[in-house]
Amino acid sequence: MQRLLVALLAAFDAAIAAAVGLVVLLAPLTLLWTLSFGMTADWGALWPLTGTLWQFGHGVPLDLTLADDVLRAAGIAPQAASFALSVTPLAFLVFTLLFAARSGARAAKAGAWALGAVAGTAAFGLIATAVAFSTQISAARTDLALSIALPTVVYLVGAVGGGVRIAWEDGDGGLLDRLHDVVDSWGDWGPVLGASVRGTAFAVLGMVAVSGVAVAVMTLARGSEVVALFQAARVDALGATVLTLGHLAYLPTILVWAASWIVGPGFAVGVGTAVSPAGTQLGVVPGIPILGLLPENSSIWMLIVVILPIGAGAVAGWAVRSRLVWEGTPLATGPRAAIAVGIGVLTAAVGAVAAVLASGSMGPGRLSEAGPSAVLFALALGGEVLLGAAILLLSPRNRDELAEERTDRWVAEMTAADLGVGSRTDLPISDTVPTGPSSYDTAPLDDLGGVRAPRRNPADPLD
Repeated sequence: MQRLLVALLAAFDAAIAAAVGLVVLLAPLTLLWTLSFGMTADWGALWPLTGTLWQFGHGVPLDLTLADDVLRAAGIAPQAASFALSVTPLAFLVFTLLFAARSGARAAKAGAWALGAVAGTAAFGLIATAVAFSTQISAARTDLALSIALPTVVYLVGAVGGGVRIAWEDGDGGLLDRLHDVVDSWGDWGPVLGASVRGTAFAVLGMVAVSGVAVAVMTLARGSEVVALFQAARVDALGATVLTLGHLAYLPTILVWAASWIVGPGFAVGVGTAVSPAGTQLGVVPGIPILGLLPENSSIWMLIVVILPIGAGAVAGWAVRSRLVWEGTPLATGPRAAIAVGIGVLTAAVGAVAAVLASGSMGPGRLSEAGPSAVLFALALGGEVLLGAAILLLSPRNRDELAEERTDRWVAEMTAADLGVGSRTDLPISDTVPTGPSSYDTAPLDDLGGVRAPRRNPADPLD
């Protein structure tokens, strides 16, 4: 009954995740529909547009075809009537990923992480399938297979990641426990896997924080350019609200672009363009307000910002090293070097996936290339994080760390001695509890039944 309940709750979580994402799109679109077209509008087009945008937010590219009247009103050349749009607003994808991770963690705490992940992913996949078949638009076509697969894969990755994180620490009584035993049998190399994943989480969060600060600084420095582009768009309050909501949906994408700029390779806003700390080369840029944050020029001295990813790697190395000392597991140079390499490789993999999702086409013609290069971004990010993590993990241990390690070892030995098992600290609790007399026990000498010293006569002289 418990496993059935876990499966039902996981499926319910998946339904909530999909419903929230769709409602977040449907509510403002309904308001826009009402204010723009009135009650006589074609409400049948509202749901297909909502579903198409929801799929686009999960990484599904759009093939847009502009009508002739739109081309004439916007002054667009007829050859630019059809183009692809694949730079994803990652806010929807991140929300689904985090919600799925939360659901997977709940299933793991209930002792059925695999069942929860399968049930939740199956429910989310069914919803994605229903959305894909009911939201076909001729002006914005999506690939049917990708419309089903990509949202489902996003939820699956989140659910499995959240479930494995909890089950690896608490145990699941099955596959993960057996795998954990195998990893523990590696000796000093056992902590490498878990420490690498933990360090990667710190490095990624550090880069997100650094990118957010960079975007905030650019907003303060070039906010007037953004306002000017809003004014040049000549939109009313409703249009300005729609643009603002769109910018918020693209905020995680902008953070990836900022991270690529900080790391060094930068990004493109059109074919033959480059925005990086080493220099900025831009042609005609679309009048999208958020693009007003792009720096007009750069100096070679701006390359000093690459110290920030190195700092993120150093924070990751410090976090891992502190955890190892706290757990009392000092490692040799080889395992610590492997942890640093693991942090760099895993961080590079995360950066590559983020760059793929945040790059692509954003318009016709020269705008068919935008965003960071996945290969360059991953190599630069992984190398810089590896350098920072290696500095902290491979540096000699200071006196305070060695003293803390000796103190922890002394406390463990004293605790084991009190339990009567010598210095053994690797035995289970049942083996450390004394079941009989111990050599450390004390008792009055008269109760031992041994040989007693003869009484001395007070009249006898002292020796």
